[in-house]
This record gives sequence, structure tokens and C-alpha cells, in this order.
Amino acid sequence: GLVLQLPHGYEGKGPEHSSARLERFLQLCAGDNMVVCQPTTAAQLFHLLRRQMKVNFRKPRVLMTPKSMLRLPAACSPLKDFTTGCWQRVLADEAAPPPESARRLLLCSGKLFHELAAQRAKAAAGDVAIARVEQLHPFPVDEIQAQLDRFAKAEVVWVQEEPRNMGAWRHVQANFIDHFSSRAIRYIGRGDAASPAVGSQKMHQHEQDRILVEAVGAARSETVAGKAAAATKH
Repeated sequence: GLVLQLPHGYEGKGPEHSSARLERFLQLCAGDNMVVCQPTTAAQLFHLLRRQMKVNFRKPRVLMTPKSMLRLPAACSPLKDFTTGCWQRVLADEAAPPPESARRLLLCSGKLFHELAAQRAKAAAGDVAIARVEQLHPFPVDEIQAQLDRFAKAEVVWVQEEPRNMGAWRHVQANFIDHFSSRAIRYIGRGDAASPAVGSQKMHQHEQDRILVEAVGAARSETVAGKAAAATKH
């Protein structure tokens, strides 16, 4: 019945605040020996904990739970989401464009979804869909296949805030090779790093902004500011 709720999320507070070493838990996963999740709403967390007590078996659950979502309005859930529904391993995009007009399907996990959704709204990127992989192990093959089928013509991208050699990327990449070999997946995130975080708020924010813009696109105000800065430089 063990449940671990570990602080994990890149918030610019330094290496010891940023990483619960998600990649190390995923390396230990095999044969459905444990469940590793990153719930992104209050209702999802409720249903996950309830399920842990209701199922007729006991396996450890490892949850990545960033501090920033404790007071994040976007992570709140209406009461009806607690009294109905159930744990969902993948959350489809309620604001997704029509499948035929989707240019890109972003797959992500954890709090980064809320940042990507906010950036999409700022950039008015009406051709980008975002699906949340709430459960990383056991890997939700059927649910992801449904997203790939829905957005059959879209480019598929895995987006994460952890460095490339950390986080869930290698786990996701391996599962795509095993289960979705006909569909290419690209990586957007930080490059390889020896440390879980840079330890500088300014540098952290610069990196985080780059990930959001590369994945979704820049807001008009950001594009104008960038052009003005470039003109000033020259």
C-alpha cells in the first residue's frame, strides 16, 4: 500500500528542489512492479489515491508532485470531477484543434502541461494539441495509440523540463520504439546535464521559456520584443 509523493518540478529553486530523480524510478520499473505517475489536477490525485485503496492488489505508487501546483488555479478541479469519473492514465486535450488541422501533437507529463497550455493561449497556436501522460509506468499504450490515431497527420513531440538524460524521455522513447515504431517522436527540452538544475533563477527561466516557445510558438508580444532587442544589438 506504499505511496510516495515526491516534490518534483522545475521551479528555479536549485537542484535539490527540482528533481525526485524520476528517471531512476523508471529504470527500476519492469513487469508492472510499481506505478509511476504525475497527476496534474486535484481530481486526478484524488482518484489515484482512492484507486490505490480500492484495487485488490498492493503495489507501490510513486507520484511526482511539484510544489507549484499546490496553489495553481489551473490544477484545481470542480466538485463534480471528484464525485464522478475515475483515474485516467492519459488526459486528452479538451482545447485541441480539429485533427485534420493539427500541425503538432505534444505529449508531456506533469506541471509542464499547464505552462504549455498557457503559452498556447498567449501564442494563439490553434494548430497544436497537448496530451498529458499522467501515468508513465505501466506505460499507457492503448490510450497513447488513441491519441496517435486521432492526430494521424501531426508531428509527435515529447516535451519535458528535465535535461535530456533525466526525466521520462528515455523511457518514452524506448516505449515508442517497442509499440509505435511506425510513428516518429521528437524531443524538446533541456540538453544533457550533469546537474538536475542550473541553480540560477534567471538562467532557469530563460531555459524554460525557450522550451515553451520551441514547443508551441512565441506570443506576438514576445516576437516583437525579440526583434526590437535584435535591432538594438545591431
